[in-house]
Amino acid sequence: MSDDRCDLLCIDFDHAEALRAALPSAEEIVLRAERLRALGDQTRLRIAHALHVGDELCVCDLAWIVGSSQGLVSHHLRQLRSAGLVDSRRDGKLVMYRLNPTGHQLLAAAVGATANGELA
Repeated sequence: MSDDRCDLLCIDFDHAEALRAALPSAEEIVLRAERLRALGDQTRLRIAHALHVGDELCVCDLAWIVGSSQGLVSHHLRQLRSAGLVDSRRDGKLVMYRLNPTGHQLLAAAVGATANGELA
């Protein structure tokens, strides 16, 4: 027998149904998975860390900070923005990026945070 399966099929139906009903909708699960995948790439994770510490940065600064080309950083920023983790605003000829509250929360949950809110 396998150690990861029950030897006997027994379902506590009432408890299982209550938990099943409490799960997020399928659409919400898709959104959450997309957000987690967005931080699952090491370049995007580095960008998110830089935005966490730097507050608001342009693509030029982010490219220098994470050691990647501006084109690659722009591509990853589009993915982070599409996942709902990053907001942007135009400032003259610059486009400034920042983690939004969802981005800060997910980054802290993904990497851990100390008691004072610093990332671990």
